[in-house]
Amino acid sequence: MDVQRHAGRRAIVTGAASGIGYATALRMVREGAHVTACDVSSEGLALLADEAATPERLVTGVADITSQADVDRVVGIANEHGSIDILANAAGIMDFFVPVHDIVDEEWERVFAVNVTGAMRLCRSVVPLMRAAQRGVIVNVASRAALLGGGAGTAYVASKHALLGLTRSVAALYGAEGIRCNAVCPGAVETGIGSTATPRNPDHIAPWMPLFGLATRTAKPDEIAAVVSWLASDEASNVNGAAVTADGGWTAI
Repeated sequence: MDVQRHAGRRAIVTGAASGIGYATALRMVREGAHVTACDVSSEGLALLADEAATPERLVTGVADITSQADVDRVVGIANEHGSIDILANAAGIMDFFVPVHDIVDEEWERVFAVNVTGAMRLCRSVVPLMRAAQRGVIVNVASRAALLGGGAGTAYVASKHALLGLTRSVAALYGAEGIRCNAVCPGAVETGIGSTATPRNPDHIAPWMPLFGLATRTAKPDEIAAVVSWLASDEASNVNGAAVTADGGWTAI
């Protein structure tokens, strides 16, 4: 870990109360960044603050990224003392492995609201600030399901494909202005994604069991956070519009 990698930079990390978001916020603080971390869970954010033990460089706040008002508040806090250099969109939910023939509109809309629309709203809010500064990095946490047809239910797979499209659009539109946007595509990770990863119906997950049996290993959240941090750093200055797999070789099988 390079404790000066993000020195002087200001970052927003969503989904920071658990899993990849928690590990990313913690790593970026330890690598010198000033981090504004948000999530819907106050308990997880409190644990993050305790572990980071750097109140001068970590601000936590309960926020729902499906709310534009909450997004505006988070961006306003992060931008209070300077421009926003890094956005890590790590918030995400799964979809109970529901296939298309059993999807109800409310579940489809909720998955897209968190996984796609929330990320878009953060991008929409920070890109003007990054354009004014002529620099900035956005890293979206997608999934190997953004590259393939399997991995979860239809809503989750479709949402991660959409998030990858958002990533590439931002990269193409603003790369010439010094803004980079990339996606990390993890496989199995020990995260706190919670009950939305638990199938309601065993028949819904059965088609994917042979695929899951090919997974090489389950990653620790910090292994993914390390990739996010690298992509957000100047070391990755020539990486833009990429979908970086971090699945232990699962996709290669």
